[in-house]
Amino acid sequence: MSPRTWRIVAFVAVLVLAVGVSVGYVLYGCNTQQQHESAAPPVASRPDLASVEAVPHLVFRNTAVGADYGLVAAVPLSDPSGPRAFTAATCDRVYATSTTGLCLAADRGVLTTFSSRLLDSSWNPTHDLPISGIPSRARLSRDGQLAATTNFVYGDSYSNPGQFSTRTYISDATGKTAGELEDFDLEVDGKQVNASDRNVWGVTFADDDLFYATAASGGTTWLVRGSLSARTLTSIRTDVECPSLSPDKTRIAFKKHGKLPPGRWRLAIYDLRTGKETLLAETRSVDDQVEWLDNTHVIYGLPRAASGTASSDVWVTPSDGTGTPRVLIADAWSPAVVDPSRS
Repeated sequence: MSPRTWRIVAFVAVLVLAVGVSVGYVLYGCNTQQQHESAAPPVASRPDLASVEAVPHLVFRNTAVGADYGLVAAVPLSDPSGPRAFTAATCDRVYATSTTGLCLAADRGVLTTFSSRLLDSSWNPTHDLPISGIPSRARLSRDGQLAATTNFVYGDSYSNPGQFSTRTYISDATGKTAGELEDFDLEVDGKQVNASDRNVWGVTFADDDLFYATAASGGTTWLVRGSLSARTLTSIRTDVECPSLSPDKTRIAFKKHGKLPPGRWRLAIYDLRTGKETLLAETRSVDDQVEWLDNTHVIYGLPRAASGTASSDVWVTPSDGTGTPRVLIADAWSPAVVDPSRS
């Protein structure tokens, strides 16, 4: 070969070698990336809502910052910290049974408006309920046939005695108002209380007629037993707010003010059979109507301690006053325990 031919052959050989090395590097990189991807833990997928709702589960307002903030979510009772299934409902406070949902919400536009709605088992609105102020408390009877809602008419909360007014309604499953509790007869220690500053809030149902609630007048609060058919409220004891009846219907979980500063409360349990009061291990102030996780534990929402955050967590503590409170569901609020087998 001529020198010129040798140079051409050498150039082609170098070019082929370079291409081969490049292709090999690319193939090695692709293979390595595939190995890393296969070794990486899979991204947790959202569980199917129907499958979660088919077993005992917890319903709550999702407060994790992001696109799903404010949506109603659900997790199995067996895995409360696991992946959550989401509904399409946006609520500030929510309660649920296996057949009915209750959603209190605020639309914070140019002018804030409020809504109170019953939802079906698919979380679609079915009936609007009375609303006359800022929605605060929501409860359903176990069979979902009755709904109780409390609204603040003026004043921002009941932390300032005498500076608020409530409207508490009980409605049936069709949305028809069965009673406005401020109009019921209130009897305290055998005497009728007709003062204009009467307020009633925080209903918890025993059945479709008997319920418990908080009544207040003259700076005093009482646990009252209510009858929907008789339209009466009868005092049981003082210093009880936001009662919640245990699943076995023997005890009331509540928050008491005692000698604490305004706007501060301590969680306690009242035994309806013996009259015994038990303070819970939770010493922080809880402004919530607690929910019973089971007959031995209660759950409640607490705002995240860090300032500047919009999140909150659901905590759990034993109902006998022992133990240490712990987070049950992070980034959550307004929990409800739903057991399809009890509907």
